[in-house]
Amino acid sequence: MNPWGEIILVFLILANLRLLGSSRLVGSIRVVAAQGAALGLLPLLSGGSGPIALRAAVIAAGTILLKGVIFPRLLLRTMRGVGVRHEMEPFVGYTSSLLAGFAGLAISFWIASRMPLAGRQIPALVVSTALFTILTGLFLIAARRTALNQVLGFLVLENGIYVFGLSAVEEVPLLVELGVLLDLFVAVFVMGIAIYHISREFEHVDVDELDRLKG
Repeated sequence: MNPWGEIILVFLILANLRLLGSSRLVGSIRVVAAQGAALGLLPLLSGGSGPIALRAAVIAAGTILLKGVIFPRLLLRTMRGVGVRHEMEPFVGYTSSLLAGFAGLAISFWIASRMPLAGRQIPALVVSTALFTILTGLFLIAARRTALNQVLGFLVLENGIYVFGLSAVEEVPLLVELGVLLDLFVAVFVMGIAIYHISREFEHVDVDELDRLKG
């Protein structure tokens, strides 16, 4: 693998650990933005020329624009609208979250070393990073109370799927990849609107409190 690609993958791992140990929503949004922008560079490192290079450039531009610029701006605007700056009482504390993160990282490397990949020479670092990023996203969705943090978990989960897709799938039509990015944009946009209206109606975005609503 290209050394720059390895650097990006290591950065993704460190970003995941940072997200697991952070209570500041602004910092977490910026970390996810940096993670998305770094992911946008991966297609450009795959090499190729002609139509392949053009396709990689289009995917990279779309990924950086959406994940590195538009999504963070939407989430920061939503955060300012609801007036929430910190995750105060998560279901799982931050020290425990980091310990779970290190355990998840070890498990990801173990699974990657034993995963059959149909004869393709895919570095274990790629697969383990993808698995760890997916696990981090799922953990944030399950272990955080604030709806904004859960949206971040959704984005991190998609980032992990994106990494795995780049490594495991050789040829996916450009329209399919752009369609996935568009679907993700719509999902984040709708989530932002929902969080804003939840905050206006209930004066909080703690999803645990919503369980108390009676039908």
